[in-house]
Amino acid sequence: MAEEEEEAAVSEAAVSEAAFSLQNFTITDDSKDDYQYEEVSADDDFSLHEDYEDLSKALQTIEEQTEDAQILALQSVLTSEKSVSEIPQALDDYFCNFLVRLGMSRTLDCFQTEWYELIERGVLRVEDAGLVPDVYTRNQQLEIEILSLKKDLENCKHSVTKTEEALLKMQKERDFHRMHHKRVVQEKNRLISDMKRLKAHYASYEPVLKELSEKYQNSLTQKMLTSLERDKAMGQVTGLQTALENLESGYTKQIPGTKVGHDCTRKKEFEGPTQKALREARQQKFRVVASSSCDPDGDGEKMGRRDLKDSEFPVDPEGTPSFEGAKEHAPPQKSGQYQLSSVLKVHDFAVSCLALHPRKRIVLSCGDDRLWKTWGFPDGNILLTGEGHTDWLSGCCFRPSGTQLVTSSGDTTVRIWDLSRRGCILTLRGHSRAVRGCSWHSCGDFVASASMDGTSKIWDVNSERCRYTLRGHEDSVNSIEFLPFSSTALTSSADKTLSLWDVRTGLRVFTFQGHAHSCNHATFNKKGDTIASCDSSGVMKLWDMRKLLPILSIDAGPHPANQVTFHRSVIEEKRTPYFHSDCSIPSLA
Repeated sequence: MAEEEEEAAVSEAAVSEAAFSLQNFTITDDSKDDYQYEEVSADDDFSLHEDYEDLSKALQTIEEQTEDAQILALQSVLTSEKSVSEIPQALDDYFCNFLVRLGMSRTLDCFQTEWYELIERGVLRVEDAGLVPDVYTRNQQLEIEILSLKKDLENCKHSVTKTEEALLKMQKERDFHRMHHKRVVQEKNRLISDMKRLKAHYASYEPVLKELSEKYQNSLTQKMLTSLERDKAMGQVTGLQTALENLESGYTKQIPGTKVGHDCTRKKEFEGPTQKALREARQQKFRVVASSSCDPDGDGEKMGRRDLKDSEFPVDPEGTPSFEGAKEHAPPQKSGQYQLSSVLKVHDFAVSCLALHPRKRIVLSCGDDRLWKTWGFPDGNILLTGEGHTDWLSGCCFRPSGTQLVTSSGDTTVRIWDLSRRGCILTLRGHSRAVRGCSWHSCGDFVASASMDGTSKIWDVNSERCRYTLRGHEDSVNSIEFLPFSSTALTSSADKTLSLWDVRTGLRVFTFQGHAHSCNHATFNKKGDTIASCDSSGVMKLWDMRKLLPILSIDAGPHPANQVTFHRSVIEEKRTPYFHSDCSIPSLA
């Protein structure tokens, strides 16, 4: 568009110059050139050739072109503000424009005449002439391309620099990780060698540890047997001394048997010198060493923490006084002779434990309804109902005197209830999980509890504290029971073992192994020389207390056996255990 404006301006300048020259041009007579001019009359009919143009027509054409150029420029401005790419001029147009700008009209006429003649004759074609490149525009395009290429070159250099830096950084990180990997591999190899060396070292100690463990078990067994023999010898000495005194005085006195529920200590007139000295030494020790009561969650087995109210553990006597009354009961009937007499509904939910009163025809029951109830047998009249536990009850037991009872519950507590007061008089806390069972010592001063936390506890009723915590089982302790009139306790556990404990020291004396499944219950016979146990697969086993070996195994599965007991008419030659998978007692029928 700018070039067209320049061409229009040049054309106007040429036309103005030509008009000015024509106005000021005069032909003088004194012309000095040799050309002979002929006079032409005005009357002659003279007309120019069609190929020639007059001046007025040329001026009109130029003015029209100028107007057209202005109109086109105005239209281009109005229609779009964007730059339109210019089409290069053809070769003939370029020469024509060039001659017009210079005002060489005759040369232009000659060029156009010869150009179009050649085209009409076919000697020359318009396409062969080509286009005239616009050097300025081309130079601008090349400069833009050069700038773009320079910019791209700078970006490429910058990218290459960054790439080199990243590559150098990655190489350093690679070297660092490679060195770290080598160090880790070296440490791994060193640890592997140390582990192999330690395994070999520990393997050399395994036989020694096994031998020491066997010696320890044998020592505990010998200790228990020695203690039993010592107590037996002391009893014999005391009896002989008493008999000798009676012979010297001229008459004989008989030692009355201890009844169930009475104090387990002997009377002073029948104590021997050794037992008397031991009792006086204990009393003197208790007067000197006084300390505060033990925390319910802790153990009282540490020396120097004895309480003046603590009860004395009984010394294992010679024989079992309650065994003499076993012959008074009728022998057990055969299994086919038992018949169901009545069904008593005393609980709303499952019954977990039953216990018989030691003197009266009263049954104690507890269940998942968080209640314990005493009811008359066989009519089933409810006598007492106790509530206070916050979870299911797992076990119950009468005190040997029959005036109190103990219950264990899933709320981790053990409660002692007084029947005359009809309420709870003591709550024993210390277990971290549910208590699975409880038992009362035959002397009435101690209560034992077994818990799912893998421990058992010996509680002193008089001092109202825990005397010992029995630890050693690897899983839940399901039951605990005292050997009557002794300081020995028996526990059964879900780790498939039975354990004998010395409650005077809180140590495990022996472990019975032989069950393939969780042991649910274990008990002594009346004489105390046989143990019966049952497990969750229905297998019942008999164990010899003296030889510490299994005697008999009976498989009554596949249902689990939850409790086992001996018949009251058992004698020395017969061992008749009963075991069952529910909470009923066969002898009640």
